[in-house]
Amino acid sequence: MTHDDIPDGIPTSARVYGWYLGGKDNYEIDRRFAMATLPDFPEGLDITRANRLFLYRAVRHLVREAGIRQFVDMGCGMPADANVHEVAQRFAPDARVVYVDVDPIVLVHARALLVMDSSTTAVITADMRDQDAILNHDETRRLIDFGEPVAVLFLSVGHHLHDRDDPRRILRAIIDRAVPGSHLAFSQVVTDDAARGADLQARMTDAGIPWQTRTRAEVDALLDGLVPVPPGLVDVADWRPDPDQPPLPRAPAEVERFLGASERNRDFREYGGLLHKP
Repeated sequence: MTHDDIPDGIPTSARVYGWYLGGKDNYEIDRRFAMATLPDFPEGLDITRANRLFLYRAVRHLVREAGIRQFVDMGCGMPADANVHEVAQRFAPDARVVYVDVDPIVLVHARALLVMDSSTTAVITADMRDQDAILNHDETRRLIDFGEPVAVLFLSVGHHLHDRDDPRRILRAIIDRAVPGSHLAFSQVVTDDAARGADLQARMTDAGIPWQTRTRAEVDALLDGLVPVPPGLVDVADWRPDPDQPPLPRAPAEVERFLGASERNRDFREYGGLLHKP
């Protein structure tokens, strides 16, 4: 893949998300979009960082408590600290991970930056809406055994699925095929403030980023039929918080002033949790 193949003319959620986590692999257009959006939606920085901390706790639980040894991470985003395979293999060296993202720059940087054992980890460029392509991909077939429990992660990507995409079908494609004991990890931005939710959706859409803000009730409906792992579906910052888990890198200096906004204004949350297939 050449530089010309990498979409640097519009912001991407993967690069903005990575920048909020202290990552360096982004463009001026990503930073400019973030700085234009944060004054009106300052909770976005806390939400992003809370979601990344949730990833660590969720994967740790899946390995240590649920015995999961294989993962599919949908919309994985840019490599950052505590990637899924790093967390999983910290507790189970034989854990296998397939990363999936539609942004081709994710594949480029994953290959350049991540230390991965190809016998246990792969990165594929695919659209999470095309679950058949992901399920039939050679790397998925190589690493994922659907005769064993599997965890599929849709972390902070639910809001990129419009209702017209049939998100319930997308979220259930793997878990419906998987054996009992498999798990789904999910989170997305929610709000009960219809006006602010519509405003955020319009901002994202205008920037070329697919987006649908939902309410908690709408997320609950998407996940109905799976069994939530206690404490259930909550603000992910409240999902089994652990003050002793590894910290994130510092946020970029340009956005540090927005840290803590989610405590001052609780309109927007990153809502989700773990659910299992009985």
